[in-house]
Amino acid sequence: MGPGRILFLVFMVVPLIEIAFFVVIGNAIGLWPTLAGVLITAIVGSLVLRYQGMAVFNDIRGQMSRGQIPGKALADAALIGAGGLMLLLPGYFSDLIGILLLLPPTRAAIYAFLKSRIRMVPMAGAGFSAPRREPEQPGVIDL
Repeated sequence: MGPGRILFLVFMVVPLIEIAFFVVIGNAIGLWPTLAGVLITAIVGSLVLRYQGMAVFNDIRGQMSRGQIPGKALADAALIGAGGLMLLLPGYFSDLIGILLLLPPTRAAIYAFLKSRIRMVPMAGAGFSAPRREPEQPGVIDL
């Protein structure tokens, strides 16, 4: 799926899904409970983002201090951030996606999928270093 299709889905289809969720839930429970639900999920999302985010950043810091590459922890941080952001957005569909992103089994499945799609290629090439040259000695010194 190309970037144009993804943008189309995000900006056209997702808002339509959100509107449909609002209509269905609003008809089922009423206007004020529907709006209260959106507000509550935004508050819960900010709290979960804060606490889970701090735990993941502490994990990243610990792994880096031990000299390890925190690949999974960085992916967790990105997915938790995306999940918290989805919970902060108004709408029940985005809340559902946000909750799924905050669940550790969902994050593990997404990480495994992404890891299988990424190929590490060792690279060697020119860097910023050049062969070391000693300073030239002047042949004549003027006094």
